[in-house]
Amino acid sequence: MISKNNLWDNPDQAKTIFKERGKLIQIISEWEQTQTRLEETEILLDLALAEVDQETLSEVQNRLKDLEKLLAQMEFNKLLSGEEDACHAIMAIHAGAGGTEAQDWAEMLLRMYLRWSERRGFKTEIIDQLPGDEAGIKSVTFTIEGKFAYGYLRSETGIHRLVRISPFDAGGRRHTSFASVFVYPEVEDDIQIEINEADVRVDTFRASGAGGQHVNKTSSAIRLTHLPTGIVVQCQNEKSQHRNKDMAFKVLKSRLYELELEKKEEKKKEIHEGQADIAWGSQIRSYTLAPYRLVKDHRSQLDIGNVDDVLDGGIDPFIEAFLWLKNK
Repeated sequence: MISKNNLWDNPDQAKTIFKERGKLIQIISEWEQTQTRLEETEILLDLALAEVDQETLSEVQNRLKDLEKLLAQMEFNKLLSGEEDACHAIMAIHAGAGGTEAQDWAEMLLRMYLRWSERRGFKTEIIDQLPGDEAGIKSVTFTIEGKFAYGYLRSETGIHRLVRISPFDAGGRRHTSFASVFVYPEVEDDIQIEINEADVRVDTFRASGAGGQHVNKTSSAIRLTHLPTGIVVQCQNEKSQHRNKDMAFKVLKSRLYELELEKKEEKKKEIHEGQADIAWGSQIRSYTLAPYRLVKDHRSQLDIGNVDDVLDGGIDPFIEAFLWLKNK
């Protein structure tokens, strides 16, 4: 089809074809490189056995271990075959009821996902953040740029529950806090989502919180309200009103795209309505710091005792267990 003379008569279709072609070329290239490494290892093994060379045998063992990990990763990547899995991600975290406790927990979750992204070499950018009254944050929206960022992080959508001895309670009592996490694919320019500007109310206001004199003295922050769906998006972290508006429309476009996916799957609730019940009984994962230390995922039933590592970004075991469970 690429060789057809009339391919570029339909630019959108041509872009889609070349994008798919690029994905297939990458898969084939990775497989060919793996095959080459295997053949080289086989040759090295024959030489080591012929000369009874223990040092070379050790090198062969190390190569085989690396190949085993590579093949396991390639097998796992098959789980990330959804149309939007390869997209960058947009994540929103909202503190539940509970004031300072919940707001501090929301900030802990933000740090966890930023550390996870850092471990993978992904780029993150906070585009909107509402600070808590005394500590923590009430809400935050940020982007994660990296290969399969959405494919991995879509498993994190849901309610996250924390149980701990409160650092804000003078009596040292145990508290339970909730926060919601929502993940959306960052819609690329070649995905057709039409936004009628007549359906969007644009409000400007002065940014709150840190950001310098320029941010606070000018009405650079932008709030978009999509009237047909009720979706509200705002961005205030940039000094330029134009930049904030562009970022806000980018987030709105992703939210509408995700909403369309939900409708296609005939889900009864729109994704933004799920934010209403950030409370007991609907959590996907519990993080217990007292009276014992354990993180438990209520979908895969996987639990991990090294809570500090999990809160420092070590969430890959939960992500992998969820994806294997969903693809059984």
